[in-house]
Amino acid sequence: MAKINFTPEALEDMKEIKAYITDELCSEQSAIHTVEKIMKRIRQLGGFPESGAPLSSIINLEVPYRFLVCGNYTAFYKVDGDEVHIIRVLLGRRNSMQILFGKTYDE
Repeated sequence: MAKINFTPEALEDMKEIKAYITDELCSEQSAIHTVEKIMKRIRQLGGFPESGAPLSSIINLEVPYRFLVCGNYTAFYKVDGDEVHIIRVLLGRRNSMQILFGKTYDE
């Protein structure tokens, strides 16, 4: 079973997701449910660390990152031995490549 670690940025992403849904959409219950669904998908990586697709399958760049779709959100991570490092958790419609790498990459 792989150990799952979150970067400070990924933890902040999760807090922001919960805060946005709670404050802007006025639904704390939906916020809790959304975060729980994301965490459930991420926990599955403990047993199947390479179940997410390689990021290089959608961008023209060789990077060690993989991604896992979690409903409307995407978890970006990398596998390092028996550890999974969650790098970011981003809303699917955000410019993830800009956020991850500081620039966009063509598919």
